[in-house]
Amino acid sequence: MATDAPPPEGRSDTSPAQPTTEAYNAVQASAEFADLRRSFRSFAFPLTIAFVTWYLLYVLLCNYAGGFMSTKVAGNINMALVLGLAQFATTFLIAVLYSRHAASKLDPKAEAIKSRMEADV
Repeated sequence: MATDAPPPEGRSDTSPAQPTTEAYNAVQASAEFADLRRSFRSFAFPLTIAFVTWYLLYVLLCNYAGGFMSTKVAGNINMALVLGLAQFATTFLIAVLYSRHAASKLDPKAEAIKSRMEADV
């Protein structure tokens, strides 16, 4: 809800001080930031490639291996359904693994960089 009341008397700018562009550029060029990027990429890129490959394999099997995909596993459940549900399971697994990786490896490094930048302002 907006009001027409003027801001309270006192200091005019209540927002916290922001680092300069030069400070961001210096952090980006630092070895600490490069290590953070390396930690992220060494986890995210291989898993992304693996998942995209797994997804494309599923699509190719659905299109070109109809006999295999229609193989009954149990009752009316066939391989296509099992592998399709496995897509959801792997997506969930990757999200859990990334969350753990970020909490243990990425977040502490990012927090250290952030707190150092805030201390310099």
